[in-house]
Amino acid sequence: MADILYKDESYKIIGACMKVHSELGAGFLESVYQEALEKQFMKDAIPFEREKYLKIQFDGEQLKKTFKADFVCYDKIIVELKAASFIHSDNIDQTKNYLKSTKFQLGLIVNFGQKSLVYKRILNSCDSF
Repeated sequence: MADILYKDESYKIIGACMKVHSELGAGFLESVYQEALEKQFMKDAIPFEREKYLKIQFDGEQLKKTFKADFVCYDKIIVELKAASFIHSDNIDQTKNYLKSTKFQLGLIVNFGQKSLVYKRILNSCDSF
């Protein structure tokens, strides 16, 4: 049986997300969940950077263009928030691209827009490590 990558850290992040969803429920804008989750991360002592600009590598060089992750937790997990009726395949593709370009190993897509909190773990399948 394979080990779960960053199991303890992921568990804490998802637990914080569940607390936020439990209190707020579905129906708010993503920015509301982002602000509430920032407060919960601080309360739970989860290290994070909010709206962190990440650099993109191409052919061994850094591009001028960057992208903004909703959160980077523990300096190694990209957390993307959604407030939609479902997690779309475009969201998954976007997170995979973030992982590939940064060499991060794990991304979490967390959707607050449904009756129950839904999240998806995205692993970096790039072989360039």
